[in-house]
Amino acid sequence: MSSRPSPVYASPSPTYESYTPSSSSSSSIYGGTSSYPPPRKVWVDPKNLANCGDASQIQGNVSPYVKQLILNTFIAYGAGDEHCFGHSVAKAVKFIDISAHESHEKQGRMEATTIAEIIVSKSMLNGAGMLHGGCLAFLIDNCCSTPLVALGLIQNINGVGVTQSMNIIFHSPGSVGSCLRIISTSIAMGGRIMSARCEVINKKTGSVVASAYLNKMQPAISKL
Repeated sequence: MSSRPSPVYASPSPTYESYTPSSSSSSSIYGGTSSYPPPRKVWVDPKNLANCGDASQIQGNVSPYVKQLILNTFIAYGAGDEHCFGHSVAKAVKFIDISAHESHEKQGRMEATTIAEIIVSKSMLNGAGMLHGGCLAFLIDNCCSTPLVALGLIQNINGVGVTQSMNIIFHSPGSVGSCLRIISTSIAMGGRIMSARCEVINKKTGSVVASAYLNKMQPAISKL
């Protein structure tokens, strides 16, 4: 069996800013020259948001421009202003890596992954002194959305949607002072429905705190 790498691995660190599938994959759900999926009406356009925070320290092979737009979307849409729910929690999230690659298992379709970290603070705890499940759900909802935004930016479609469903399994408690690493990966982007998965891991112990699947959809503009 040939060990020749695919073109996406031809350089040590490919940079993804806008991705155009080859003609052989133009009929995939990621678009290209195909008319499917149809163009999406923009609900939240990352390109129109003000810069929020410094994305220069984020690692990964997507372009600095894409990293900044993802950070802008996370802060503007996920954190909101100081009066919004969970603002202080979302502002404490630090993105470590934003990357994309062609998945061999998905016949070369693009897949995006984001890695974020947060230190569990006292304000995030429940009465038993452990990380509140609602707070963890809030973190998963917002962080697990970012690889879809990234994939949308790379493929020149809108990857921002509203959460349709979220399935979370809580595996172990999160204690105050622990550093949680939130690893989120895109699964699929259809014409209107998008999905991603997520694992929340205790960085020090390696134990899985929670795992989740997230479905998002493009909202009907007329109903907003």
